[in-house]
Amino acid sequence: MSHDLLKRRPLGPIGVDVPAISIGCAPLGNMPDTFDYEVPEDIAMATIRAALKSPLNHLDTAAAYGDGESERRIGLVLRELGCLPQGAFLQTKAGQSPDGDYSGDMVKRRFERSLELLGQDRIELVFLHDPQSITYEEAFASGGPVEVLQGFKEQGMIGHLGVAGGPIDMEIRFVESGVFDAVITHNRYTLLNRVADPLLTIAAGKGLAVFNAAPYGSGMLAKGPDAYPRYAYASAPEGMVERTRTLEAICSRHDVPLAAAALQFSLRDSRITSTIVGMSRPERIDQTISLAQHEIPDACWDELLAVSFDTTEPA
Repeated sequence: MSHDLLKRRPLGPIGVDVPAISIGCAPLGNMPDTFDYEVPEDIAMATIRAALKSPLNHLDTAAAYGDGESERRIGLVLRELGCLPQGAFLQTKAGQSPDGDYSGDMVKRRFERSLELLGQDRIELVFLHDPQSITYEEAFASGGPVEVLQGFKEQGMIGHLGVAGGPIDMEIRFVESGVFDAVITHNRYTLLNRVADPLLTIAAGKGLAVFNAAPYGSGMLAKGPDAYPRYAYASAPEGMVERTRTLEAICSRHDVPLAAAALQFSLRDSRITSTIVGMSRPERIDQTISLAQHEIPDACWDELLAVSFDTTEPA
């Protein structure tokens, strides 16, 4: 069963198959304020090279990751290789500036910068990034962010549009607009929190590509609650920490790494096209593949799925 979890899957209506696990490139943008650690350029580039040579050759980045630093580092490797390798897939996101400007003009400039940094003249999949900072009406206004990205699509510089954000009610509204072919949710469909469940059902039912990012809740479900008592980039509530200890104890009884259970929880869901896992070092790629292939007995799943979980937005 676990080996089947790594089979490539159709990317919604986009017409290609992609890995069941995508490489999250946010840490490669060197964002210590978000992740509590730095990633030097040489390590980031080595990670990108390793990813493109691996079965997990799908890169997920954004203009906001290190304010372009993630894209710049990816672009350096792609220039080194001469092109995006055959079978590999690259997606990015366009959104507001660091000072909060989410105007159509700003989105235009940030996407144009993304093309320059990545060294590409076309990106197959581009996401409207974190539109929760503006209203739905502002996003779809004449000359606004959505119209700007649609313009790039009409020019052939974008293949398909997606939406990536936080609040699930907002994401559902964007998905139901009919404009987008893909959606990303993060930290909201894990062993600890399943508020994204209705989004997954609606998006998959419409045939969209569905990405589930941060299956470890940004770290606690990989490192354990004692080493990293944080969830969704903030301190985890004590009740969540205790539930993680319960999950950890169940896994220990069955000789299963907690990270393997957290990852496979997402991989097992047929509504999810690909699970985005942040990577910061080359060796993480093989480690992640091993976690995806780790055999987890049914008895372990029965116990894990009996543990309570949140159905509200992360604090």
